[in-house]
Amino acid sequence: MRGKKHEDHPMIMIGITMRVEEVASRGERRDAIDQSWINLLATCGYMPILLPNHLPTVQEMLRSLPIRGMIMTGGNDLLKYGGRSPERDEAERFLIQYACDSGIPLLGVCRGMQMLQDFWGIELERIEGHVAVHHAVHTNEGSLSKNSYHRYGARRSVEELVVTARAADGTIEAVMHKHASIKGIMWHPEREMPFEPNDMSMIKQLFGGENENEYNDAR
Repeated sequence: MRGKKHEDHPMIMIGITMRVEEVASRGERRDAIDQSWINLLATCGYMPILLPNHLPTVQEMLRSLPIRGMIMTGGNDLLKYGGRSPERDEAERFLIQYACDSGIPLLGVCRGMQMLQDFWGIELERIEGHVAVHHAVHTNEGSLSKNSYHRYGARRSVEELVVTARAADGTIEAVMHKHASIKGIMWHPEREMPFEPNDMSMIKQLFGGENENEYNDAR
């Protein structure tokens, strides 16, 4: 019976990008991801699908798998701001365009949100006081305390990206696309333990999950 329910209500697949790590001693460039991301998505009722920093493979995965949402994670500066992972920039730029064209929801986290801003022509600047701290993030619903691990940010946006949160210094902490199901946040929901209920709620609202409780009951 358990197998039948699992078959009837499979977990929603969420594609998730990985950072590039250079291991000079072995001459390797590795795709890597914090295991906390896997734990967070599983806790929300989703099946993480790791997307490599290899554009042809990402394109084939999106054609072949029933991926219903995508997350661009943190790590690695963008190439134009001194980063060293052009293959990641290429793959994630494609994902943004794919989300716009297909309607599949996309969440950009930290670097991922910076990719969204860069995609829509927003210039980033070096900012101070946003690395390895918790600070207030002001939204229309009130003030939240969120972690922060970034050196670049922006204080202006464009019509397509509506600002939904700012820090006290005016830097943008969250955006949402005016028409597409695309959001960006500068904090890391995977780095809070236990996970914040408002972050989990935001993820579920973006990606859906009507089968989540039925799947958990079947396990």
